[in-house]
Amino acid sequence: MSDRAAPTLPVDVVITNHNYAAYLGEALDSARAQTHPAVNVVVVDDGSTDGSRELLSRCGDGVEVVLKERGGQASALNAGLERCRGEVLILLDADDRLHPRTAELTAAAFAADPALSKVQFPMVVVDADGRPTGARKPDDRLGAPSGDVRRAELAFPFDLPWLPGGGTAFRTAAVRRVLPIPEESFPRHGADWYLVHLCALLGTAALLGEPGADYRVHGANGYERDRERLDLGHVHDSVRYGAATAAALASLADALELPRPRPLLSFADLSNRLISLRLDPAGHPRPEDTRSGLTVDAGRALRRRFDIGPARKPAMFAWFALTAAAPRRLVRPLAELMLFPGRRGRLGSFFGRTDLDADARA
Repeated sequence: MSDRAAPTLPVDVVITNHNYAAYLGEALDSARAQTHPAVNVVVVDDGSTDGSRELLSRCGDGVEVVLKERGGQASALNAGLERCRGEVLILLDADDRLHPRTAELTAAAFAADPALSKVQFPMVVVDADGRPTGARKPDDRLGAPSGDVRRAELAFPFDLPWLPGGGTAFRTAAVRRVLPIPEESFPRHGADWYLVHLCALLGTAALLGEPGADYRVHGANGYERDRERLDLGHVHDSVRYGAATAAALASLADALELPRPRPLLSFADLSNRLISLRLDPAGHPRPEDTRSGLTVDAGRALRRRFDIGPARKPAMFAWFALTAAAPRRLVRPLAELMLFPGRRGRLGSFFGRTDLDADARA
């Protein structure tokens, strides 16, 4: 083993903010308190009206502030990423906090392994006041993917329990290959779906052993659910983000000449689409969907799941078929059984790992 020290890779921390003045100061302080010697902090305010800009006017040196009109998360990230000059990128939502060694540890991981395109780190879930709730991302049931997961990413992308963008550091060179994030596809939130999934095709993934950030759940999160209540708006968003991300994944895979199934299918995405279609057919974002067609595709998707044993697949398909055929009054409790693992009791182990379980996107 060489005694030569690993290079110090410069790190950019990009904070995106819209009306999170109550938490923005803590996010900024956590970014500026990194132990890594080469950290550049960029904060993009996306049309805030709550006092965020007054706070940012007092930032002083060491923070690059970008003020823009409201355009959504993808627009804010694109504006921030244009200003990145380092080799490692960390995304930080304005209501979250980095732990002090996160830039140091992720930069060291990238320096040690040139094949890495992203490094994930566990996140401690905290409440509005910043107190730990006892939960973590990823939870003990799911873990997080690591190694070369390109085959799995193309076989069942949204069944993989990736950590959200705020729990992932990216190699900047990989991110640049897939920019800009399509703003029309992610007009409000969900832009980290795009980066988390596409960067999985551009290298390997790692998971740090210690938490790297606090994930704040405060009741006004852009995407995270704060309680076990079926929210059709959340389901509709997941369907839209899944469609946009799958199309981008397929295009990138073809450009990289990676073999892939056609079409890309995931049991979690199909489940979201079925729940949306059954409970709100008029508002369902995928008008081409039918119950029978989704059920057929669910069977195809489960056959691709090489990560779970054969005993689980019949139970998962039975839930799907029952939800497709059941009277509408029974669809909501069946949907909640899938969406909220805590309600499954002894059935939980049969459902396997799905994105509905992981809620892996911020």
